[in-house]
Amino acid sequence: MTAGSPGGLVQEGKATFAVGDAFYRPQSAIARDLAVLAAAVYRQRHGHLRVLDAMTGCGVRPLRYGLEAGADWIWANEGNPDLAGLLRQNLAVLPASTRQITHRDANQVFFDCYQQRDFYDLVDIDNFGGPTPYTSTGLWATRLGGLLYLTSTDGRATSGHDPGRSLKTYGAWARSHPAVHEQGLRLMLGHAAQTAAARGLGVKPVFSLFTGQVHRVMVQLVSKPTLSDRTYGFLGYCHRCGHFQTVDWRHLGRLPCPCGSDDGPVASGPMWLGALHDGPTLAAMQELAARWHWPGQARLLAIMAEENTLPPYYYSLGEIGRRGQMDIPNRERLMASLQAQGYRAAVPSMDWQGVKTDAGFGDCVALARAIQP
Repeated sequence: MTAGSPGGLVQEGKATFAVGDAFYRPQSAIARDLAVLAAAVYRQRHGHLRVLDAMTGCGVRPLRYGLEAGADWIWANEGNPDLAGLLRQNLAVLPASTRQITHRDANQVFFDCYQQRDFYDLVDIDNFGGPTPYTSTGLWATRLGGLLYLTSTDGRATSGHDPGRSLKTYGAWARSHPAVHEQGLRLMLGHAAQTAAARGLGVKPVFSLFTGQVHRVMVQLVSKPTLSDRTYGFLGYCHRCGHFQTVDWRHLGRLPCPCGSDDGPVASGPMWLGALHDGPTLAAMQELAARWHWPGQARLLAIMAEENTLPPYYYSLGEIGRRGQMDIPNRERLMASLQAQGYRAAVPSMDWQGVKTDAGFGDCVALARAIQP
């Protein structure tokens, strides 16, 4: 999707643009691809698409929302006024009547939207660090039923390497374990759901993506809170045997592990325990990706759909091999063996060197031993 062009220009999707002194991460193109697909599906369903890109950088996102998703109106805001000339140059291809460019603080923009009752179908916030300084204010600018796209680049807060930072960022205690890539997505979703619930509203995940460097979640703002003891709780992990389990608020004081460890599992959270994606929207996005001849994106969306109803954790193949004192098992053979035993199994979209399953960790190890050559 991304390639160099003559004259120092970059091509991504249908957008051709200059980067100049703006920040641009080519590796995040997949996050923009999925956002464009979700935006296009939204426009198909609702007949309109107004986009607010709060931290627009070089302008690649507003360009793609306009050229590919068919946005009717785009507000490209970039806090750095030194990029004004670059943005005018890059966005000149969009009709002037369909766009505006400003250079203001993102939170000021969100509050002004609320005061003016100027709500948007899609609010895209591509920030550095954690999303919490912008989640609440971003919701003020989002139309009921609209989409909010959140970002986290703070891997230390989500991976358990700095639980104190996680506490400050998400109001949650994140511990280190083999499924931390998914933990980051669930911390973000839990924070968004809790923030919306404080206003008597709710959010539903549209899709959740980890690119290897950045966590991104798109949620839909809905009229009723989605926060409950079923969707918002804790993830227990046993360092002795590798077993995962979900823990609700009422049972926090009792965390027994099947292995009988005296120490018991340790709990991370609270975090979102519900689905990571919206199934019907994924299907519509996948259909559109196929129509646009985006095979890689269609394949990723299919993987997301397969994982969506499985438990909120996964087992890494390396951890299965280490604890079973054997070579790292072949993923496809292990999944086939799990399914033959009646378990569900899928590839986790956030870590392709793992397996998502409703089988226990001990069962995975035993089956991995059985298929060793």
